[in-house]
Amino acid sequence: MHVADGVLSITVAATTSIAAVGLLAYSLKGIKEEEVPKISLLTGAFFVSSLINIPIGPTSVHPLLGGFLGLILGRRAPLGIFIGLILQATLFQHGGLSTLGANTLLMSIPALFIYWLANIFKRYSPFIKGFFAGFLAICGGVLLLAILLLISDQRYGAGTFSVINIMFIAYLPLAILEGVLTGFAVKYLYTVRPTLFEIKKE
Repeated sequence: MHVADGVLSITVAATTSIAAVGLLAYSLKGIKEEEVPKISLLTGAFFVSSLINIPIGPTSVHPLLGGFLGLILGRRAPLGIFIGLILQATLFQHGGLSTLGANTLLMSIPALFIYWLANIFKRYSPFIKGFFAGFLAICGGVLLLAILLLISDQRYGAGTFSVINIMFIAYLPLAILEGVLTGFAVKYLYTVRPTLFEIKKE
């Protein structure tokens, strides 16, 4: 879901960069030293998983771990995502620096959405909770990406085989797969270390 340099219009790139700064300020507010190891661990997992990608037009299909990050890191998820994106852009030219703000928003907003829905998920089993977290995070990111692409250039949505239509088709199997994998991961972690999911609402 990384958007490359030059894909978004200057106006969209600038606006999303400003919004990303605000989101990071929200994520950093009140951070505690004991949270750093968990953030670092999940940042590393995000960094590695997102490097597995299949190019689809101006973006790419790859695991995101957005739902997983949202459940474990809560409001700190954008911080981990931002650090991972910077490393990917500078070390592997995966994504772009001019679209860093947009990419941060695309992956952070769905993760925060999962964090805000955590109380609703409590009524479900760990697997179901993880499945919906992974599935909805992917769907939310794809929807945001489609909106950004359409705002930047209407041609991305033109025609039956448009970039946006192909992107939706390509991401649907990944959303289901990530939901299943996140479900199993959450179920396992609830068994061995349930305290990982104890996030204080602020």
